[in-house]
Formats: sequence, C-alpha cells, structure tokens
Amino acid sequence: MSPRSLRSLVVGASLLATGFASIGTGSAEEPRIDNIKEMFARLRTCWKPPALPPGDPGMQITVLFSFKRNGEILGKPRITFESASASDADRIAYRTAIMETLQRCAPMPFTDSMGGAIAGRLITFRFDDRRNHPKPTEKRAWLTTTTL
Repeated sequence: MSPRSLRSLVVGASLLATGFASIGTGSAEEPRIDNIKEMFARLRTCWKPPALPPGDPGMQITVLFSFKRNGEILGKPRITFESASASDADRIAYRTAIMETLQRCAPMPFTDSMGGAIAGRLITFRFDDRRNHPKPTEKRAWLTTTTL
C-alpha cells in the first residue's frame, strides 16, 4: 500500500471514529419555541407540584414574570394570587415549586422572532393544583324529580 493511500485510510478511520464518538455524547438540539402556545406548553412540562400530605386540597397560584430576548427570566418573578384557604406551609411549598419550575425552563429556546416578540412583555401564568376529592353520595331533595 502506498504511503498516500495509507495516510488517507488513517485520516478516514479517525474521522469515522470521531463521528461515532460524537453520536453518543452529543445531545439533540431541543425544539425551538415559536409561539405563545408552545411556550405555555413548555412551562407546563417543567411544573412539578409539591408533595402534599393526603387530604390536602392543594391550591391555585399565579405568577407574573417576563423573559429576555434570549429566553432568560427578566427580573424577579412575582406571585400575584394564592388561594385564600391555603396554609402558610402550602404557600411556601408552592412558591418554591414555582421558582424551581421557572429555573428548570429558563432559558427558553425561543426562535429569533419569538424572542423579539416576547422580550420584556409581562406573562401571567396560573398553576392550578387543586386536588380532586370524591363527590359526596348524598342526594338532595330538590334534585330528585317526582311525578305527581
């Protein structure tokens, strides 16, 4: 085999090995967010409600925040609503879960056009984690129909 073809073979083998090495280690680029619907869907996937004791009704909580053009959170998010019936321990647990959600999602992978459109605009997002309870089996007299 000639030195030139041997050199080509070695270079080709090293490129092939490098290509296979990068397949396993490289991460696929996550899909870019191009509209509001996709942004809210991404926020919902980042949400992990706090663990609550059995029988705890959960709560609703609303947060106000905005993004920079590059998808990072701009300023400090602010809680604007919390269920009135929630205990102080629940409020702290939910506030922590909201901040962790925003940290998991940021920076958002916005497209250039979405980043330009959303930058600096206030976003209100409501997290509704009210736990469903079984409905009472009691019947009300005014709900039953009777024929006279």
